[in-house]
Amino acid sequence: MATFTFDLVSPERQLFSGPVEQVVVPGTDGDFGVLAGHAPFVAAIRPGILTVHGSGQPQRLFVRGGFAEVSGSGLSVLAETAVPVEQLDVAMIDKEVTKAEEALADATSQDAKTKAAEVVDQLKAVKLALGTLKSTH
Repeated sequence: MATFTFDLVSPERQLFSGPVEQVVVPGTDGDFGVLAGHAPFVAAIRPGILTVHGSGQPQRLFVRGGFAEVSGSGLSVLAETAVPVEQLDVAMIDKEVTKAEEALADATSQDAKTKAAEVVDQLKAVKLALGTLKSTH
C-alpha cells in the first residue's frame, strides 16, 4: 500500500511524524479516512479516537479540538489535546466531560448551548469507546 507523510501536533509536543498507509480522523462531520493521494481539504476535528495505520499494529490516540489538513505533502493534524490511548484513563475523560458540562451551563446563546451539548455527547461516546479499546488489548 502507498504511504504518505502524517504529522500530529499538540500544544505540548509533536506526537507523530512519518510515513503511514492510512489515518482515520474523527471529524466534526463524521470520521474520515485519508490514504495516499487524497484530495486536499481542511476539516475541524471532534473529540474522538484517531487511528494511524502503518507498519505493525494501528496506533490509537484520543484527540480533542483542532484541525486536520490534507495537502499535496500529506496530512497534518493540529489538536488541542492528543494522548495515546494507552496513556488515557477514564478519569481524564471524566475531567473533559466536566469541563464540557461547565461550558454548556455557561453558554448564553442557543448555538453555543447546542455546540457544548454536542461536545458532552462526543466525550461520553469516547469514554464508551475507550472502555472497548482497552478491553481488547
